[in-house]
Amino acid sequence: MARRSLEVADILRVHGDAYARAHAGHLSFGQLKVMSAITACRTAALGGHVARCDDCGHVEIAYNSCRNRHCPKCQGAAARQWLAERQAELLPVSYYHVVFTLPAPIAAMAFQNKAAIYDLLFKAAAETLTTIAADPKHLGARIGVTAVLHTWGSAMTHHPHIHMIVPGGGLSPDGVRWIACKPGFFLPVRVLSRLFRRLFLEGLAALHRAGRLAFFGDLAALAGTKAFQAALAPLRRSEWIVYAKRPFAGPEAVLAYLSRYTHRVAISNSRLLGFDGGKVTFRWKDYRARGKSSGRRWIKSMTLPADVFIRRFLIHVLPSGFHRIRHYGLFASQKRAANIARLRELIPVAEDAEKPRFHLAATTEVPQATATDHSEAIAPLCPCCAGRMRVVETFARGATPRSFMPDCAGFDTS
Repeated sequence: MARRSLEVADILRVHGDAYARAHAGHLSFGQLKVMSAITACRTAALGGHVARCDDCGHVEIAYNSCRNRHCPKCQGAAARQWLAERQAELLPVSYYHVVFTLPAPIAAMAFQNKAAIYDLLFKAAAETLTTIAADPKHLGARIGVTAVLHTWGSAMTHHPHIHMIVPGGGLSPDGVRWIACKPGFFLPVRVLSRLFRRLFLEGLAALHRAGRLAFFGDLAALAGTKAFQAALAPLRRSEWIVYAKRPFAGPEAVLAYLSRYTHRVAISNSRLLGFDGGKVTFRWKDYRARGKSSGRRWIKSMTLPADVFIRRFLIHVLPSGFHRIRHYGLFASQKRAANIARLRELIPVAEDAEKPRFHLAATTEVPQATATDHSEAIAPLCPCCAGRMRVVETFARGATPRSFMPDCAGFDTS
């Protein structure tokens, strides 16, 4: 498999050590771990396996992956497994996509309190959807929600928001019938925005009272109660962005969307355009210019000094153990399988026309999977004669394969 011409790992190998030294004491253990994992990913440092063609004897050496969830190269296998599980849970109804975004002043607080405020974002958004959906004035049903946290904008700036995927209906309060939403309309955005704002600010104030928020630098004054309350005052009156996108065109489109979003990292290697040793150029999408520009002129390139690029990449490293994909309501893990089975029984036969009839690999844009070790490797065809490649040796971290033959070996570091 051909290696991409430029990777995040290349930039970290050149500038990572210097960046870590320059910011010693200011980088978390998690950020340092991510830098180390990405630079070692699919190199001899992690070991690997050797495959030989049964027919012509061609040898390929494939190195193990780091499996770090922030690594641009290690999301394919995890995405495929997760999507296969979600495929079995899809309901034969329309699905809706709702996005909850934090205002910039709150995003600044979240940057210094990731675990607490990201967790609050999940809870407030989920409670908002389930509460309004349960209200008889709107849907009057119990719903299921799949939520995915993203912390970046296209230029890798800090932009925390939650993507929520929701079936277009839910279970009646007595649990005996399916209640569908109006065609093309799920829940009123303004109502969602008002409740989300109230729930989030109440939760944020509670975190502050409990001493669970820490502020430093330009935000140090917010540790005081009066300053904190004064900072929240204008946010109680401002508009909070809740965006409801049009419904997906069937369950197949839901999987295609999820395949692009669930295991995404701050920037993919495919977006990197150039690296001259000091500056990095990458592709980004200027959404503010999208409606004003013709064609694809809103898709632009940006050039940053390498240290700025690394800083932007690292601000999206999540706290250890933090789950960025969560399920709520009827899809909460304890009873998800039973609830989905019950919903399938209750959804009217008339809606069965939307029932998914597809194969995962044929209808979704899943990140390309690559082998992380010999046990996961799918026997590829020989690039020389199309014969079968067979694993003949595995080797440990930092070791050199015994069957290495430089005159006929290929390397897979992709």
